[in-house]
Amino acid sequence: MKKKICILGSTGSIGTQALDVIEQHSDLYEAYVLTAYNNAALLIEQARKFVPEAVVIAKESNYEAVKEGLADLPIKVYTGAEALCQVVQDENVDIVLASMVGFAGLEPTIAAIKAKKTIALANKETLVVAGDLITRLANQYEVPILPVDSEHSAIFQCLEPGNRIDKILLTCSGGPFRKFDKQQLKTVTKADALAHPTWNMGAKITIDSATLMNKGFEVIEAKWLFGVKPEQIQVVVHPQSVIHSAVQFEDGAVKAQLGVPDMRLPIQYAFSYPKRMPLNGERLDLFKMKDLTFEQPDIERFPCLRLAYESLNQGGNMPCIVNAANEIANRAFIDDKIGYERIAQIIEQTMQKIDFTTDSALETYLQTDKEARAYASTLI
Repeated sequence: MKKKICILGSTGSIGTQALDVIEQHSDLYEAYVLTAYNNAALLIEQARKFVPEAVVIAKESNYEAVKEGLADLPIKVYTGAEALCQVVQDENVDIVLASMVGFAGLEPTIAAIKAKKTIALANKETLVVAGDLITRLANQYEVPILPVDSEHSAIFQCLEPGNRIDKILLTCSGGPFRKFDKQQLKTVTKADALAHPTWNMGAKITIDSATLMNKGFEVIEAKWLFGVKPEQIQVVVHPQSVIHSAVQFEDGAVKAQLGVPDMRLPIQYAFSYPKRMPLNGERLDLFKMKDLTFEQPDIERFPCLRLAYESLNQGGNMPCIVNAANEIANRAFIDDKIGYERIAQIIEQTMQKIDFTTDSALETYLQTDKEARAYASTLI
């Protein structure tokens, strides 16, 4: 029987590649629910091709366009944020691919966990914002959380049951500004930041990669996924992006996962775990590799990475504050309202302003997010 997959964020980079995986293995998987926030045209195109049971367009002003675009097909069309939480609970859904970007992915993921759906997690903000809550719920409802981020999938693939991790080596391309000095960073533009040297991602994640906040979020995510301490997670700048991450065990052995930069592999592995299946695409050719280099990240030039570590060490709602402020600052940079260096400054100022608490209730995270966004917006 085919596994029925609900894709939260089907029009984004992860969502579109997930549909390619489903198409390659149409005998095993079915795109049962597709959702998007704003991209009505692509959602309609995807739905007409895959004919899911239902679609959700979260932005309500686009509902009529999607409904009209699919009027001749037997597809249910819903709208609004609440609908996202409802469709993941459909009794027929087997796997929920959480690939929405940002804080918006938190509540649908929680709803999916409570409905006991397998979670293929590509939305790192869910664990950044509410890692304690999410891991407790996953344990309570006995729900597996399978990582889709390339780095966390790599770590997951390197794990050995019964053998403890000594250190996680979390690789990082370094982004487009890896070789820039502080003076050069003062004048970088949005176009510069969007020119990622290795990966093809959406604008928000690409900007986060340029500031290294994306890597900071991955550090936080790794803590919750693999149950390690912050000091056991070492970021390693590896510009070639061949080694997707590695694990060092207690005896000093290091195990790494290598491959070409293709997100379809970790997506497919989350769908098929523990089995591996054929995947069409480029293969890693070691004979074409010239040099594999490794550097320490510079937290002076990239303070967002430092702020992420600080928030993780502090715990409580501090990572939630960091995420909210980053989303506001990231958007402002994309909209040409602030300069690149201002992103980290806004995050740090918001961390200092918003009240800290160790309470891990969903309502606390929702309130923290609201307050942090409001304050960060005043700094734009």
